[in-house]
This record gives sequence, structure tokens and C-alpha cells, in this order.
Amino acid sequence: MRLSRKYGLRMSQGPTPADVALAPGLPYPDGWAAVAFSEELKPGAVLTRPLMGEDVVLYRLHNGDVRAIRPYCPHLGAHLGLGEVDGNDLVCPFHRFAFGLDGSCVRTSYGTPPPKASLVQLPVREVNDAVFIWRHHAGGQPDWEIPVWHALGHLPPRHATWEMAGHSQDVMENAVDLGHFSALHGWAEAELAAPVAFDRVRFHVSMRVRETFPLLGRHQVEIEADGYGLSCLHTDVRTPGLGLEMCTLVMATMIAPGRMQFRQASRIAVAGPSWLPPSVGRGVGRALSRLLARPMFRWSCDFTAADFPIWSTKEYQSPPRLAQADGPIGPFRHWARQFYPLNDNRQVLGGEEHPRQIVAKPGSPLVGG
Repeated sequence: MRLSRKYGLRMSQGPTPADVALAPGLPYPDGWAAVAFSEELKPGAVLTRPLMGEDVVLYRLHNGDVRAIRPYCPHLGAHLGLGEVDGNDLVCPFHRFAFGLDGSCVRTSYGTPPPKASLVQLPVREVNDAVFIWRHHAGGQPDWEIPVWHALGHLPPRHATWEMAGHSQDVMENAVDLGHFSALHGWAEAELAAPVAFDRVRFHVSMRVRETFPLLGRHQVEIEADGYGLSCLHTDVRTPGLGLEMCTLVMATMIAPGRMQFRQASRIAVAGPSWLPPSVGRGVGRALSRLLARPMFRWSCDFTAADFPIWSTKEYQSPPRLAQADGPIGPFRHWARQFYPLNDNRQVLGGEEHPRQIVAKPGSPLVGG
């Protein structure tokens, strides 16, 4: 037996994750952050999730409403993630004090009057089959909302969650990093259909791509992506020649400095052949949707996962040394400043010269570094 095998340990190989190798390059962003899929929170369920350096507790009442709270009981500090839902009350596991719809203590286990104590409730929204919590560095209340997107097709969404080093801004920035679509994802024939637009808390990207499909040849793919804040991106991918459409929701949530949870959910719909009678065409489309849902979701996850090693090991460059056809990364970072404390704006902008940033125009090929 070789000495290295008998006495030694396997050497670490590959890049060190950024949350180990580097100091955080960006602070936590303000705004809505996804902490669960709706499916994970059944009536009566209690979940604990990490969010920006601390635990939050989610629970669903039996009336269907969702609550999000800071995790510690105001009585004697027990972690309420160990509690249970009784009707529409959350019951602490330590002394079984119960807290009602508005978070106030409504009863004790002793039969004595409840103390004047309340849970610290957090703004929470359930939208697009996901649960979002609002976080603001100074405790500010929500001043914008994530819109309700269309529920494509007749099938429930497929979803997955990963945890990795990285920052949610890098995930969102990817949508405007036009050069990486060819260099990393292999979209050699791609172009902008319109300029990338930034509007308050939203940005919009419109692209056209030529893709080769097994047995079906090359077809044009149309992509519309809408980002809201620094943690939520909705993408519609349509292939008109095949009657295929997929919408994907991408959500990146900071859980610790330089570390995030990444959630992805997709729906698919296939239109039946137009030459068939409408009722038959609808039936064929539904059957094809069921058949393709799993492989299309796997393709979507594989496409996104190509970025995982990059996000989890990259260093935030400020300012970046940009090249022509990179895409509007400078304007994106200028837009992103609004989601951070004012004292951190200089760090976030990083000295990028916004007016000098090269902005790709409609019809320009997506090539670059």
C-alpha cells in the first residue's frame, strides 16, 4: 500500500469557493427574496430557512395564509421553528404558549391570562408558486411588488433548489452579460431583439437564438427575460416553429455573506399541430407537454448549472475591464445600486463609468469575452 494512501488524505483540488477564499464583494441587497416553494409549505407546516445571516420561520395556517416571523419566542426565547400549528395559532415548543393571527400571544398552557407579547412578523408574499420575504437593511416596508406571471400550460411547475457560494447580483447580471451566452452556453447565433431596458426595479432583455433540435433541425428561439430586484428573474422561451413554450422562474437568495440558495421552477406547454381538428390538436398538445416536461426541465437546469462553478468561485471585479459586445453590464450595475444601503453605493458601482459603457443594440451578435 502506498504511504499516501495509508497515511494521507486526498488533496483538495479545483478552485476554492468564493465564500471561503474571498471577503464578500457585495453587501446583502434589499428587496424580496424567495425562501420556499409553495408546495413545500402544506397547511400546518412549519419551516426554518436561512436568510441574510439569520433564521426565519415560515408556517402555513389552516386557513391557507402564510406567516413569516423572526425565530425566537418573546416569552423565554425558544426557537419557534420547533413549534407547531394548532388551527390558526403557532404554538411554542417550550411552554406551549400560542400566538394568533396577528402574532400576539392568545393563551398559555397554564390556563392563566397570556402576557402582552407578540411575534415579530416579517412582510411575506406568496406569488408564482413561491414564498418571498421582504428584507430591508433599515427595516423599511415594501415599496414594490413582484408581479404575478402567467401560469403556462396545464401541468404543475417542476422545481429544484441548490445552495452554493455566490451572490444574487451575479445571477441577475448574467441576464445582461450577453457575451457569456456564446462563450459559456454555446449560443453562437444569437442577437438582441431590442435594447436592454431598465425601468425602476425592473429590467427587460429580449433575444433571438438559432438552436438545433435533435431530429427536428434548426429553429428560431425567442427569449424574453424580466428581472425584478436582485433576486427574481422570469424568462419566457418560445420556439414558434415547434409550438413549444417554456417559462422559468429563477430566484437567488442570500443566506450568508457570499453564499446563496438558488431556486428554479419551470412550466412547459406544447401546441398541437395546426392541421389537426382543434379538439384533437389540444389533446396531442397536452400529451406532448406531459412527455416533454421532465426532459425540458432537465435541459433548463443543465443550461443554468453551467454557470454554477463560475458564480461559486468568481471574484466581484469593481470596476470590470469591459470589452465591446459584453452587454450593458455598466448600466446594470448603475441600476443595481438602488437595492443597497447608500453607504455601500460606491462599492457597488465600483467606479464603473456608466456613460462610457458599450451597450449592445438590436440585431447585434452576442459575442464577447
